[in-house]
Amino acid sequence: MRAFVLLCLLLPAMGQYEEMWDDKDYLWDPPGFTTTKPKHKACLYEKESCGCCLMKKQIYRMEAFFNLTQRELKKDLMLTKLYIEDMRASRSAFSFALDKNASTECLGPFREDTGIVFKHEFLNLGNNYDPMTGIFIAPRAGVYSFSYTISSDMTRSACAHLEVNGQIVSEIHGQDGQDSVDSDSVVMAIKLKAGDRVDVILPRGCNICSEKKHSNTFTGFLLYATE
Repeated sequence: MRAFVLLCLLLPAMGQYEEMWDDKDYLWDPPGFTTTKPKHKACLYEKESCGCCLMKKQIYRMEAFFNLTQRELKKDLMLTKLYIEDMRASRSAFSFALDKNASTECLGPFREDTGIVFKHEFLNLGNNYDPMTGIFIAPRAGVYSFSYTISSDMTRSACAHLEVNGQIVSEIHGQDGQDSVDSDSVVMAIKLKAGDRVDVILPRGCNICSEKKHSNTFTGFLLYATE
């Protein structure tokens, strides 16, 4: 039996059969048929070799199935990699403070509303916040979380507001003279479109003070994309 199985496996490699057979290859001629037996049609005339033919046909079917499965797996893998790359490209998070100084320095007051430029970087994943202008530009549509903390000295109230495309969406109004340092914070979630601009504005007449404790900060990150 082992010799027969070995023969079945060796015969195809020796080129004695075609690579594929039609169903008619497994039909037997009536008794008395004396036509010369073609070498490549051995399964037609030798009953004992027909099992090898059927075995090889099944092997071809299995190979075709595995090849198809492999192509589908490669396709799924490629789509997964594209999805992961898209997720990585869309990551956006930043956190900045005013310049870290050894002594306290104040910004303002100004005669007109002025954008606050937070220059001391803690994190800028995606580089969507520009430390030269103080503006964050949304890389894609989604819901974002923003927070900002404003602190001033004892002579003036802490005041600022958050703007999206030049429109005020939140404001801080401190109470001047209540203590030696006046500060306040806002945390909020905002739905943005790709390209929307977000920044913190120092209103005219207000000031903020920068010192090594980082009491003035601006932070934001993408919660989830909507497109």
